[in-house]
Amino acid sequence: MTTSNTTSAPGNPGPLDGIVVADFSRVLAGPYATMLLADLGAEVIKVEGPGGDDTRAWVPPERDGVGTYYLSVNRNKRSVTLDLRQESDRALAHELSRRADVFIHNFKPGGLARFGLEYEDVRARNDTVVYCSISGFGTAGGASLPGYDLLVQAMSGLMSLTGDPDGRPFRAGISVFDVMTGLHSAIGVLAALHHRDRTGQGQHVETNLLSTALSALVNQTSAYVAGGVVPTRMGNAHLSLFPYEPLATGDGELIVVAGNDAQFRRLVRALGRPELADDERFDSVAKRNVNREELRPHLVHALAAKSAQDWFAVLTAEGLPCGPINTVAGGVGLAEDLGLEPVVTVGEGTAAVPSVRNPIRFSATPASYRTPPPALGQHDAEVRAWLTTAWEGDRG
Repeated sequence: MTTSNTTSAPGNPGPLDGIVVADFSRVLAGPYATMLLADLGAEVIKVEGPGGDDTRAWVPPERDGVGTYYLSVNRNKRSVTLDLRQESDRALAHELSRRADVFIHNFKPGGLARFGLEYEDVRARNDTVVYCSISGFGTAGGASLPGYDLLVQAMSGLMSLTGDPDGRPFRAGISVFDVMTGLHSAIGVLAALHHRDRTGQGQHVETNLLSTALSALVNQTSAYVAGGVVPTRMGNAHLSLFPYEPLATGDGELIVVAGNDAQFRRLVRALGRPELADDERFDSVAKRNVNREELRPHLVHALAAKSAQDWFAVLTAEGLPCGPINTVAGGVGLAEDLGLEPVVTVGEGTAAVPSVRNPIRFSATPASYRTPPPALGQHDAEVRAWLTTAWEGDRG
């Protein structure tokens, strides 16, 4: 196995071509981060224990017996199985950490110490490494807490904001903070690689789900830390804008947004109620917020004249933000209709796997989709052979 010019389509090296990533992560946050790096050309070697990444067995749904959860975050990688309890495999892991540009894991803080793979251990054999560790609650008082997204959704306050005002708190429909932590981890790694390019120095990048969550709650956490307000559940309503929620039409609900006074004026004109824009109760963002319960019936009454799809066409033609509430299938279909080409096929023949396109577009070094998510240990022979050959430290 070679680590230069093997990770990109012929004639089209990715922006991270030549970067080797030792991926000791599993489940979601880490694998999502490393897949993003792999899409951009990095050589990602996914290290799995004998049982493999847990998500391989998270079914249903599945494709050819493999959980679609696993398939969603593991394309463009090579899989090698290493049993870190065995001295010979541990030596290979040490060698991989010596050769890698990036080392990433989401073990509990201190969980790799017994294998000689904590940051100080890896830095001792590779002082330019960018070492990224992902945890649930950081390395201080929360070091012993398990890092599950659902726990963080609850403990960060997100669930207190999700659901009907008089109902139960709800989790988001995806592991939102795992995904966001993966994004933050990838950003941190890229920044550290840039720093290394300028200075020759590696460093330790740390992310955790709780810190990501508090940052991602943006205006809601700001309401508390800057305004002293503890936000509460508002269903689908927005704390600071109205309308900015689903409203009933003659057939179905439609997301209706008026983010400023000009949009509101165009909205009520399109609805046949232009006088609402001049009503002193509704003529500013602040007043519409305060008087939303008085304004809502006027909007719903006007919307009752057409279906959600009809209003979508009418309001979109007026340049107004609105949209139907789709299923996931509808969301993918919309992206297809808009020419975003959301689905790519990775691999060939019976091994091909449909996958969701990387959302980043590059004019010169686009993402590539080279290999489908690997079977457990699929690349054992080539990775082990590479790790046992002489290496002079040239990363290409």
